[in-house]
Amino acid sequence: MTTILVDQDLCTRCGICSVVCPMAIVEPADENTLPTVVDAKAGMCIQCGHCEVSCPSQALILNVRPDEKVPLQAGAGTISPDDMAFYLKKRRSVRHFTKDPVPKEKIEQVLDIARYAASGGNGQPVQWIIVHDPKNVKKIAGLTIEWMKTLVNSNHPMSGRIPMLIAAWDGGRDVICRGAPHLLFAHIPEGNPVVSVDAIIALTHFDVAAPAFGIGTCWAGFIAMAATSYEPLQKEIGLPAGRKCAYAMMFGHPQYKVYGIPRRKPLEVTWQ
Repeated sequence: MTTILVDQDLCTRCGICSVVCPMAIVEPADENTLPTVVDAKAGMCIQCGHCEVSCPSQALILNVRPDEKVPLQAGAGTISPDDMAFYLKKRRSVRHFTKDPVPKEKIEQVLDIARYAASGGNGQPVQWIIVHDPKNVKKIAGLTIEWMKTLVNSNHPMSGRIPMLIAAWDGGRDVICRGAPHLLFAHIPEGNPVVSVDAIIALTHFDVAAPAFGIGTCWAGFIAMAATSYEPLQKEIGLPAGRKCAYAMMFGHPQYKVYGIPRRKPLEVTWQ
């Protein structure tokens, strides 16, 4: 299959597509030829699309589902530095949620953004499991508590906090999911030491995009730890064979609004 498609009437032979290709496989154009990827190098293409989106004249398209190409309108996605700063600084870890469920269609909209997250070699290894039913979320929280009970009097780093968490749970407080109606699990292939970073990047995209849709999030560290080793929890999550949980996130509609930006430690930077 031809790797790139080039419109000879639009191509200006500027050479940008060759320069930006991270694999250096796009042969530059000259007076008599258009940019091309020779067959011997076609297998090296990681389908990142840099060549396509960097073409000023829109003459080039990566030959991967070309009918799905989305043009970028002038000014689309432009955010002022001040707006970006306030948007990110007011992001909060939400621990109080309403009981109103987030529609599945809205969740998929946020995940559609997250699938554009960077990944090593554009491998896009991250897949998702959404626990949408609050009853199943509560069950997963309970299984996490069961996992914690196996760590009592152990040398686990959390062992000192576990009795307090178990006592709170037994007293009716959801200290695991904080009453969140939904859970999101990012799962990745086993045996690959790099893809865990890809999952965190993708989850961060979800975390950052969610407030724009009226969704609050909180990283579910207790569940993520339990999911790495506790088989009953792994079974409840329903991880496919050959894949493992990278991390988890609780989410739902925030019960309270944000009216300010709290302080943080001063910026520390070393210039070299």
